[in-house]
Amino acid sequence: MKEVKVGNLTLGGGKGLFLMAGPCVIEDPERTLNIGRRAKEICERVGIPYIFKASFDKANRSSFNSFRGPGLVEGLKILAHIKKELQVPIISDIHSIEQIEPAAEVLDILQIPAFLCRQTDLVYGAAKTGKAVSIKKGQFLAPKDMSNVVKKVEEAGNQNLMLTERGATFGYNNLVVDMRSFPIMRSFGYPVIFDATHSVQLPGGAGTSSSGQREFVPNLARAAAGAGVDGFFMEVHDNPEEALSDGPNMVRLDDLEAMLRDLVAIDKIVKG
Repeated sequence: MKEVKVGNLTLGGGKGLFLMAGPCVIEDPERTLNIGRRAKEICERVGIPYIFKASFDKANRSSFNSFRGPGLVEGLKILAHIKKELQVPIISDIHSIEQIEPAAEVLDILQIPAFLCRQTDLVYGAAKTGKAVSIKKGQFLAPKDMSNVVKKVEEAGNQNLMLTERGATFGYNNLVVDMRSFPIMRSFGYPVIFDATHSVQLPGGAGTSSSGQREFVPNLARAAAGAGVDGFFMEVHDNPEEALSDGPNMVRLDDLEAMLRDLVAIDKIVKG
């Protein structure tokens, strides 16, 4: 299992868990920073590395009128400020090749959204920056199919790669997580992350927006830890009911620490 270098962190390689967490999208800059600050403090108490996440633009919204965030220029300014204040690595998603270069100047990890994981120019271009790349498995792909995506990154000369499971389409407005996905994708030699909150999303389930079932996040996360996952991706918020995007599937910050302690305990058993 290869290790991934992100800032001063070394992820994967059979080491303990790490967490990528933050709000779905940048909202009020101060509130977004405070969410990150609380998540960092929780990770420090639990004893795992923390990476801040938030989107500067959510391009795949259910409705044209859905909140998308501050956009590329303003969003990257906010993320740069958060990075300076928290002194942690930053991950955010990119949606087009035009976003790669400016995003790479700020982000420590470039994330490829699930819907775009087969977009060769986007994947290859992100990998060519030399930055760490995290690619979400498409809801429409079998885990073994991600081997082709891995080869695109390797072709660019980059092995600083992570793969993320976020559930597979199961009928209408529903996702299911196949726990076989984790050992299959780990067999490619790179760290595998479980996106525990998007996996309980009900895409388009609220008509003009997605719904979700956050009550099942702990169950799926514990199962993923038992399957030997390397890290977790979770969207968290101080008050999900007020969140401007993906509130129904976000974890309450007040519930995060207890869940992480469970996951660390399971991970220690699994990895010896």
